[in-house]
This record gives sequence, C-alpha cells and structure tokens, in this order.
Amino acid sequence: DTTLFRSVSSMARKKIVFVIVEGPSDDEALGAIFSRAFDKNAVYVEVMHGDITSVKGNHSGNIVGKVGDLLKQYAKSNHYSKSDFLKVIHIMDTDGAFISDKNVVEDHSLRTLQYSLSEIRCKDAALIRSRNQQKSENMDKLSRQSQVWDSVPYRCYYMSSNLDHVLHNLLNCSSEDKERNAFLFAKKYKNALGEFLQFLCESDFSVNTSYRESWDFIKEGLHSLERHSNLGLCFKEISLK
Repeated sequence: DTTLFRSVSSMARKKIVFVIVEGPSDDEALGAIFSRAFDKNAVYVEVMHGDITSVKGNHSGNIVGKVGDLLKQYAKSNHYSKSDFLKVIHIMDTDGAFISDKNVVEDHSLRTLQYSLSEIRCKDAALIRSRNQQKSENMDKLSRQSQVWDSVPYRCYYMSSNLDHVLHNLLNCSSEDKERNAFLFAKKYKNALGEFLQFLCESDFSVNTSYRESWDFIKEGLHSLERHSNLGLCFKEISLK
C-alpha cells in the first residue's frame, strides 16, 4: 500500500479536497497548511511515495487517467462518488525535466543524481534524458488539464527543482534531511497560516503570473532546475472564494 491516510473528522456534508504529493516529507510540510486553508472542507492528502509522471508506462496518452485512478481508488475505498470532491490539487517536483539534453552531464563517478542550478550530473545521461522527456510531456499534459475522472476540478502546481529547494533553498538533500526540514517547516508555520502564505506568494521564487503563464515560464531554459514555484497561485485562488 503506497498511500498514507490523513484522518479527517466530521467528513459528512463536507466536500473533499484531494491533495496529491510525492512523498511523506511533502505531507509533513504542507498537509497541515492545506487542512487549515480549507478548514470548511475535508482534506485528504494522497502520498505517492514517488513521481507518477516518471513511472514506467505512464505517458501523455494515459497520465490523466492514472491521476483519475488515484481518485477512484480512494472514493471506492471510502464509499464516495465524484460529487463528493471539491477539487484535486496535484503538487509535482520539476526535477529539471524541461532542460536541454546538453545540460544533462554524464559522470561515472557518481552513485546518485546531483542537481545544480545549471545541470544534472548523473551516471547514465541517456537514462535521465529519457526520464526528462517522459516527465516533461506528462507534466505538460497535466498542466493543461482542468478535470479528472470526467468532472472533478483539477489543478497541478510545481516545486522547482523540488520541494526542498523551494521551501528550504537546499538541493540534493538526504532522506533524513528531508524529514527533519519538513518537520521544522511544519512546526514553524503550524499556527501561522498568514506568514506561510506570505512566504509562498511573496518570495523571490514565487511565480505570480497567470496559471497558464506560470507553466510556460517553468518550461523555458533552466527554470525547471532553478528555484521557482507557482503553488502560491493555489492559495490565491482559495482566498478569492
């Protein structure tokens, strides 16, 4: 079982906000924030323990269905229908997926990927270039999608090059570092939603354009390696309602 359930009380008559993240540290850092931001609705955080856009066999022709399947599985397990969902929010790491192949540099001395603001260094450049092509095509497809499971509103947002980069300005963190940083971040903003929103929406990394323009931006040049996020747009939309 690759899911982690966040308990939600009094779900009756509340619409479900289904949040998809890539790992437990993402849930640790952001789960409580989403619960507070959507306090009039029930929030469920689906933890993928991996990147759905990079899974073997997932491509632009089926990726929307793969995301919809996550929703269907949760609904079936908990006896919900499409009408019970308010929206799906999908948070993805860019991982440099949109950079040119020339910025993927082969280095046989490496055991793990090494990200910088200008390149990805790796043991097998062909493998990472192939991953980038698959991931970028899937992210592009999802960024243009407004619904999943036929009618449930859907929006995806990015952390570039990943969550640790955006939230902590750190690259190449170990699993232990990710867990520790996520805990400290959640502790800092647990009772300070306003400060979190200011951080997310008004920092140097904040991409405060339109939703479509924010995705056009991250695909350019080295932006998907640099520190950028459009997640603030999600909370701006919440605050307008």
